[in-house]
Amino acid sequence: MSEDLGVQVRSELFKRKMRQKELAGLVGISNAYLSDIINGRKDGPKAQEHVKHIRKILNI
Repeated sequence: MSEDLGVQVRSELFKRKMRQKELAGLVGISNAYLSDIINGRKDGPKAQEHVKHIRKILNI
């Protein structure tokens, strides 16, 4: 799942000419924590809530 999420997020950020740091700000988390979520290093219940928020923001 995380690999798929990472590909989707990076693709959408590229299309929108948006930086990962900007997305982290919109979600309300640090850039490092967002990176951990996208790369599958964080996958607990709290991270899953952030994934839902990320998907909603990027419409993926």
